[in-house]
Amino acid sequence: MPLRLIFMGTPDFSVPTLLELVAHGHEIVAVYTRAPKPGGRRGLQMQPTPVEEAARKLGVPVLTPKTLKTEEALEEFRGFDADAAVVVAYGIILPQAILDAPKLGCYNLHASLLPRWRGAAPINRAIMAGDAESGVMVMKMDVGLDTGDVAMAERLAISDNMTALDLHDRLSRLGADLMVRAMAALDRGGLQLKKQSEDGVTYAAKIDKAEARIDWSKPAHAVLRHIHGLSPFPGAWAELENARVKILRCELAKGSGDPGTVLDDQLTIACGEGAIRVLELQREGKARMQATDFLRGVPVKPPMRLS
Repeated sequence: MPLRLIFMGTPDFSVPTLLELVAHGHEIVAVYTRAPKPGGRRGLQMQPTPVEEAARKLGVPVLTPKTLKTEEALEEFRGFDADAAVVVAYGIILPQAILDAPKLGCYNLHASLLPRWRGAAPINRAIMAGDAESGVMVMKMDVGLDTGDVAMAERLAISDNMTALDLHDRLSRLGADLMVRAMAALDRGGLQLKKQSEDGVTYAAKIDKAEARIDWSKPAHAVLRHIHGLSPFPGAWAELENARVKILRCELAKGSGDPGTVLDDQLTIACGEGAIRVLELQREGKARMQATDFLRGVPVKPPMRLS
């Protein structure tokens, strides 16, 4: 029998899970998401979240409470008489009373191999730290920060050419399939839970824009992972001829020199050890572009320098 589910999510990462749950016959009795925010070209139009847009197309009731800590919010949540809640990057804290409301509990899809990278930015942090792999896990939620018992996991290798967006998209699809399998096991009464290890706990702090400036004194591999971990947002940046340039994609290259020095006419930049070659970038106020296109309009040659 299909489960009666409340779905709670906000960004585009969450949408594939919502769609897959519906496609596999589960009844989504309500969708909780963040309230619309001003956006558009002039910042005047209220922009619904990607999850709200998807839910409206499905004809599912959408709720956008600012908090779930009131008695009114709790009674409304209980009123849906859900078997379980599925939570994917919702962005609002669930108090204990909400966690206890569904008959079978609340289950979160987290984009890391817990207990590594608990917290807000696991995809970015995994790439920036040079991790060899990432993954998704289904966790039964408790009131801690991603501390609940885990049920199922899928692993994914992180290659040096993966940006945060690349990994985001692959984990989003992988996670949707994993959650569908988890809900099928829950429905059968066969979802097994295991406590998280206390060893290897790390925290994925929210990305601060102050972290985005590139430190060319670091080894080339660390520079590459920093760039890819922040691509496309907020974007790692450097200054070229007193103008800020975001570097969105690069590769390891041969060469050496003073950190930040341009080594050739193909945007190869020296690092503390080794070098990287810029493949894609974005000038301030401009669209992203391939480095080859950029170089046609802005010749960059030695001994120019990025700072």
